[in-house]
Amino acid sequence: MDQAQLPAVTTIPHLSTDERAAILDRLFEPCVPLHTLSVGLLREKTFDSYDDLISSIALQLTDLAGSSSKSDQAWLESILAAHPRLGQSKVESTQSQAEQAQLNSQDDPPGQSLSDLNDLYEQTFPGLRYVVFVNGRERATITEDMKSRIERRDPAAERKAAIKVRSVMPLSGK
Repeated sequence: MDQAQLPAVTTIPHLSTDERAAILDRLFEPCVPLHTLSVGLLREKTFDSYDDLISSIALQLTDLAGSSSKSDQAWLESILAAHPRLGQSKVESTQSQAEQAQLNSQDDPPGQSLSDLNDLYEQTFPGLRYVVFVNGRERATITEDMKSRIERRDPAAERKAAIKVRSVMPLSGK
């Protein structure tokens, strides 16, 4: 995500709801449940940087992850599931398009295909998608990470990992 495509961070509280939602779509993935969670925050708070904004949203997601409410857990999972499956050919965000293109230019390592691993991951962790920082990593490294996380079978750790990945995605051009 090129920061030049984003408005000055100090202007965000003065933007329309749709414009604030579009910022979230550019930084994360298009996701109405994330809009519901965070568009108000973008109106109410002034941020010093986009990194601060992303950290504040990560805190909101972490609060949902720590909640014992089933509806909060479902809400969090709907946000995390907005991330495209690895290897998916059609994705909406520019960030994910670049990552998927890099990932799809490589062959599956021997053993299981990325599609099969996505299926196994989603069976192991219903409601979640495997989320990892892809840029510059080999497909074999990513599939080994996916396998080890499936074997770990820790849904809470998976939620935390997904939040962490989405909250540290660098803005290019920085």
